[in-house]
Amino acid sequence: MKLNQLLEHNDTGCVFAGPGDAGQIEITSIETDHRKCGPGSLFVCIKGYVTDGHRYAAAAAEAGAVAILAQSRETLEEYGFDAGKNGPAVILCPDTRWALSGICAAFYGNPSERLRLIGVTGTKGKTSTTYMIRAVYQAAGLETGLIGTICNKIGEEEIPSERTTPEANILQKLLSRMTEKKIGTCIMEVSSQGLHLNRVGHCRFSTAIFTNLSRDHIGENEHANMEEYAEAKSKLFTMCENALINSDSSYACRMLEQAERSGAKIYTFGIDSDCSFRAKNIITKQNGVEYDVSVGERLYHIAVPVPGRFSVYNSLAAFACCCIEGISPERAASGLRTVFVPGKAETVPTGKDFSVLIDYAHNPDSFINILTTVKEYAKRTVFLFGCGGDRNRPRALMGETAGKYADFTIITSDNPRSEDPEQIVRDIEKGIIPTGADYICIVDRRSAIEYALRNARPGDVIILAGKGHETEQILKDRTVPFDERKIVREILDQMQ
Repeated sequence: MKLNQLLEHNDTGCVFAGPGDAGQIEITSIETDHRKCGPGSLFVCIKGYVTDGHRYAAAAAEAGAVAILAQSRETLEEYGFDAGKNGPAVILCPDTRWALSGICAAFYGNPSERLRLIGVTGTKGKTSTTYMIRAVYQAAGLETGLIGTICNKIGEEEIPSERTTPEANILQKLLSRMTEKKIGTCIMEVSSQGLHLNRVGHCRFSTAIFTNLSRDHIGENEHANMEEYAEAKSKLFTMCENALINSDSSYACRMLEQAERSGAKIYTFGIDSDCSFRAKNIITKQNGVEYDVSVGERLYHIAVPVPGRFSVYNSLAAFACCCIEGISPERAASGLRTVFVPGKAETVPTGKDFSVLIDYAHNPDSFINILTTVKEYAKRTVFLFGCGGDRNRPRALMGETAGKYADFTIITSDNPRSEDPEQIVRDIEKGIIPTGADYICIVDRRSAIEYALRNARPGDVIILAGKGHETEQILKDRTVPFDERKIVREILDQMQ
């Protein structure tokens, strides 16, 4: 595509600053990583939390980039870039992130307008809800795309996921590939950062879902406060045809106001309030939940093989979304019986008189959710967790929460990254000590898992929290294989 075609018909404020003729410059790819540039690339300078893309403009040019999109010529010059007469063309704009989303949408032919794009946002429940929606579509014989934390999927093709919501150039390429495969619906997790940083800018969502909002992702390099966090989430409801909102959330009004202003058709779901889709007669079991959902004057019975009250909300959102998108309530209810979400209250078979669950719980609210669920049937809850390094997590509060809700806690490592794992454990321990709870600290996670298994009692439920679907552990100097399912099986085999 010619550069001038990318720059026209959009709202990005891009100005061609030469050299050359924009009508003669052929763009073959759009990159934000200079290492991926080649002949014909347009390199977009993104100012990130750690580094500034303007710093790498010269390297992108050396790799063959034919155009550089930047926020100011002065910044480029500051980092030693000088286009000159024979250098790549320079395009200037006020906000390269916003421009990136618009240019990528144009480059790939606005794919979000050629399929049904379902977006799920909220602090918790994004992954589970997207997998539940996908399960319904699969059961109905409908192929979908999936974008999110665990992986990206184009039909059955699985593509590794680097972050919950990809950068705009990757996102638009994924959506474009889905349309090429004649996939009619994509279900995606939309993170607050994805909204705040315009990764989903210039997308049009058929249905947008709000699950909940709680204190997470607050701090340096994330959101300054809850107000900013809520504002980021609410942006999704300016970009959709249908808004589906959890009316039990204290932030429901904020989302509803945005949806109303944008002219979206509004639907609500919940347990405790009058709404479009309401769950009643809830039964929680060790292997899942059952409930009835009222839609107008009709009642439909839902059974989902994922335990916990939070599973009611997630499956209710999935059921409602599928109905809004044109799937019959009967088919939606039937499809939810087939759900499997990797790393979400996932049972690891032990062949013993105790149980092991793997769960992605990694903040105080999700700790409470999984622990209160398991306490309903466990004789004793053994809770093993750590905190990720280089992340803004309330470590002491997580220790306090574990101490209050678990019968026995094992504090260990998660993904320590560049931090000292022993210091992270000490930070967590500060919160659990005042609770007077029974606990032990074992820094090495594999050793901690082995301790839990070798000291298990009949009726115990051991919860391995924090890593969920992950199959690696990120250390200071390397990343190592770490699939907790395999580790549990290996240790159990040694115990025979």
